[in-house]
Amino acid sequence: MSDKKPSAPPRHDPKVVIALRNFAISISVFNIVGFTILGFEQPWLWPFIALATGYATEIGLEYIGAKAEKRAPRYQGNGFRGLMEFLYPAHISSLAMNMLIYVNDRLWVLIFGVMVAVGAKWVLRTPIKGRMRHYMNPSNFGIAVILLLFPWASIAPPYHFTEHVDTWVDWLIPAIIILGGTMLNGKLTNRMPLIAGWVGVFALQSIVRGILFGTSIPAALGMMTGVAFVLFSNYMITDPGTSPSKPANQVLFGGGVALMYGLLTAVHISYAIFFATAAVCAIRGGFHWSIHFMEKARKQREAQAAIQAIADLPVEKGKPAGKEVAAV
Repeated sequence: MSDKKPSAPPRHDPKVVIALRNFAISISVFNIVGFTILGFEQPWLWPFIALATGYATEIGLEYIGAKAEKRAPRYQGNGFRGLMEFLYPAHISSLAMNMLIYVNDRLWVLIFGVMVAVGAKWVLRTPIKGRMRHYMNPSNFGIAVILLLFPWASIAPPYHFTEHVDTWVDWLIPAIIILGGTMLNGKLTNRMPLIAGWVGVFALQSIVRGILFGTSIPAALGMMTGVAFVLFSNYMITDPGTSPSKPANQVLFGGGVALMYGLLTAVHISYAIFFATAAVCAIRGGFHWSIHFMEKARKQREAQAAIQAIADLPVEKGKPAGKEVAAV
């Protein structure tokens, strides 16, 4: 039996932990206000079922993963606080799924979607900076899968977020979301360039669709004033775990999602905003896999060239041939 101890679980950047905590608090408060004041239409018990499903899936898959990788589970250590920090992503994905998808009274579809969202982090991975990391936005992917597999399902209707309020409160809600999201993304996740690329190209593609396809430009631009768009821009597309870190890459990522949205909408695909995000995340994952394989092939070529160079060296008398090759 080996005396080697299991490796310690990887630690998150403190700023990422704070960002996840603030995300979790924000979406929890928004759900409480949504079910008590704004007019969320799902049964009040569903967010708790979604959370239980997300927590169980996250902990179960982490336990299996830790066993397979011979390391300590990330939810161990640091007591309850460590467990709570580990569950922040599952908490966010679970509440987002329940808040944004509408599956009528079919609870099992919601449970399935939450399991897909959380479980995708263990399946859809790519090597980034020497580590295997998930590249697919969890809650967005869960929603996209439900929309693909169950055509009768839909996104929560626009009035879902402001059904029981009117007058100036209609403007106050998106204003609060924008303010909170700007503080969060500006100071903690550093994803403001991504938002700029997303919003800028979204406005541009709205105008282009109007010119080329006769789309109503005010209507296309008007989508940007809705609560759903503001939520998506500040709390979904900016997921720090599935978006680039460098500002230039962020602009390309956000602009790429907006461009993909314009293309899908132009061919009359409904709910294009979620499919566009999933598509760009998949392209990003494939890009990192291609870099990984090219780097691996390069190292193999260099090793083979080194071996061949040593093999071509003249062998000194009385010296065993191939010793240098064996050393390589």
